[in-house]
Amino acid sequence: MDLIFPREYMRAALMVSLLSVWVLVGLFYYLNRYTKREYFTVWTAAWLFYALWLTLSLQMQNTPPDSIFFMIKQGCVAISAVFLLWGSLLFLSLPVPQRLFGLFMMFLLVWTLVSPQILSSTLEVQWPVFILLGCGSIFAGTCFFRLRKKMPFVGAGMLALGFFLWGIYLGSYPLSQQYDNLFSAGFFVAAVLQLFIAVSMIVLVLEEVRYKNEQTIAEIAAVRSEKEALQVKVITTEEQCRSLYDQVRVTEGLQRAYEELRRTQQMVVQQERLRALGQMASGVAHDVNNALSPIVAYSELLLSTLPDLPEASKHYLQTINQAGGDIAQIVTRMREFYRRRSDAEPLLPLNINQIIEEVIELTRPRWRDLSQRQGISIQIQRELESQPPLLLSDPSELREALINLVFNAVDAMPQGGTITFVTRSISGPASEESGASERQLQVEVKDNGIGMDEKTRQRCLEPFFSTKAQRGGTGLGLAMVYGMMQRHDGTIEIDSAPGRGTCFRLTFPVREKSSQTVRGTLPQVKPKRSLHILCIDDDAQVRQLLDDCLTHFNHRVMVASGGEHGMELFRTAMQKNQPYEVVITDLGMPKMDGHQVARTIKAESPNTPIIMMTGWGTIMREEGETASEVDAVIGKPPRMRELNDLLLRVTASGKRPA
Repeated sequence: MDLIFPREYMRAALMVSLLSVWVLVGLFYYLNRYTKREYFTVWTAAWLFYALWLTLSLQMQNTPPDSIFFMIKQGCVAISAVFLLWGSLLFLSLPVPQRLFGLFMMFLLVWTLVSPQILSSTLEVQWPVFILLGCGSIFAGTCFFRLRKKMPFVGAGMLALGFFLWGIYLGSYPLSQQYDNLFSAGFFVAAVLQLFIAVSMIVLVLEEVRYKNEQTIAEIAAVRSEKEALQVKVITTEEQCRSLYDQVRVTEGLQRAYEELRRTQQMVVQQERLRALGQMASGVAHDVNNALSPIVAYSELLLSTLPDLPEASKHYLQTINQAGGDIAQIVTRMREFYRRRSDAEPLLPLNINQIIEEVIELTRPRWRDLSQRQGISIQIQRELESQPPLLLSDPSELREALINLVFNAVDAMPQGGTITFVTRSISGPASEESGASERQLQVEVKDNGIGMDEKTRQRCLEPFFSTKAQRGGTGLGLAMVYGMMQRHDGTIEIDSAPGRGTCFRLTFPVREKSSQTVRGTLPQVKPKRSLHILCIDDDAQVRQLLDDCLTHFNHRVMVASGGEHGMELFRTAMQKNQPYEVVITDLGMPKMDGHQVARTIKAESPNTPIIMMTGWGTIMREEGETASEVDAVIGKPPRMRELNDLLLRVTASGKRPA
């Protein structure tokens, strides 16, 4: 009876420990499923191997060291501890190469297989393994203790204590097997420590989420504070101008001076607003373009790989692809209401009637849904010239301007009405050089809505001026239309009166095609061989779409999650004498950005072409920022055919990497 009780007690202790481990497995599986974080996956694997070790211990006790079951048990606990340490380091973002974990695990497995052949004692076989595992656990506890000293996370302190105690338990485990009661009690302690570590990890994750949320709230508060300060500054300036007017209104000359001062002040405030908007657009351009890249690239890939799509589905994909490109252009043009067009900017010859049909199709959900919800009738009519002259323009910019005019007309017809598009060719004023009249293309967007009074008509093109504040108006739509007309050297006229509707008349000069201004469609070049490409980007979605899309063009693609990872892959390929033929790198990446990657690669392999693909590509070209160490710059979202053609061009010289 004295011998049976300890064994039953030991079996109960093993069962309790095993149940606690399965609770941990279920908990970490749930966290991994809903957070998609890599360290939860590694932790889940660690506890699964530990559960397997406990299960084998429950079924096969007192097995000799040289038996296959003993070796399997040793291997399970070794793998479990390595994964637990690996997951902890991933959570702490410590840059430890994965191969070190592989070597550590290999050593433990080799020792498990070899040591029973040269050692006869179970204690001698197990103790080196468990001493190493205990040291690894104590090291993880030290890392969490350092995190606790840096950040106010209670969970980090709890994990430091839990891993320290777990390390002590692992180190003493082989010795405790010599005493049945101590061995059984150890499993109860292990069950408590396992649950304590799990709860500590949950507490730390929740504290991390709360900390990041507080940081975001603090940043929003800072932006709000800056906005309020700017408003106070504007109000103070207006009060100063009003006081000045009260002092000088005795004479007509001083009154004119005040009017001039007020106009200057309005111009300064307007420029300040535009500058702030430009800074905001520059800040979000990278993130917006990263988010748009999968939309544009995958829709383009589907259109090129699925030729048998139904016409309706193909039309939907073309609309998605076109809208994604237009959004990227909108983010860029938010910075340039009154910027003049550069001679180097490419333009396309467009049929204005086709653009109008696209605009009607894109805006149809807005005015049709409004008609159905409010029980009113909104219709669109066309009075289009059958063969208008081609207009040299940016298609997305022109579509955006006409969409803004349609939405403006819909808002001006609360009781319903008709929107009319008119296109016509007219003769403009005579040219000073040739003396002949220049051809012009005129586009009208008319509605029979409520119209505008004279004061509103004069101010409607100003940025941030809106009569729809209560309905969410921003005052940017018509200002962007005005900026587009300025860049086309065109004019905009507004005919409107209360109760008589509004007519926006856009007049464009008709230019001849030239090689400098017209962007042709490059013929698709068939590669004689597939390229070996390295793609470096810190955004997982961008890496995946580059892999999917470039593989479609028969290239061999390897992706890297950052600059340091990319350099490791690049150097490994050079050492294997299988160098990459071209490298695509993002610009903004943590630790090692695109410029550093390009300079390092050019220093080690000058003949390797490098393409920088970045969400700031358009802004870099506008502001004249150069990247001399790269062979080409392409913006996000990328057009995959253009990227493929660019890859073929930069590798066309036939130079192989040194």
